[in-house]
Amino acid sequence: MSLENLVSVNRLVKHDATPSSIHKLIVAAERNLVDARATNISVENRFDAAYKAIMQCAMAALWAKGYRTLTSEPGHHQLVIQILPKTMDVENDVVIVLDALRKQRNLNDYSGDTVSDATLTECIVQAGQLIKRVRKAGLGS
Repeated sequence: MSLENLVSVNRLVKHDATPSSIHKLIVAAERNLVDARATNISVENRFDAAYKAIMQCAMAALWAKGYRTLTSEPGHHQLVIQILPKTMDVENDVVIVLDALRKQRNLNDYSGDTVSDATLTECIVQAGQLIKRVRKAGLGS
């Protein structure tokens, strides 16, 4: 389904983001990645910071395409991850990993499940790779 089709089914709306607003979102993602690497806080908080960086990169890419999610609708995190192939040419196998991280975030946030060191490491790696992609694409420049 195209991004425009997602507008017609009320999942996305048109959004005129400025390069400055996209840049601020990417810089925030970079700060969150730094926080995710801090070893003096819990694994769960570090995971949350890394996941937030992933979402900020995904949102920056979507904004750069002229859209934003309807945050009033459930599933906007899932949607922004699933459309990464359209917004940043992210491979489907990466989307599967990112979606698994999203599910882990939900378990942590809503059920209090713990996060393993391996899951934290994967989230940090994925966040770093997305930041590199958005920087390479020149988003927010």
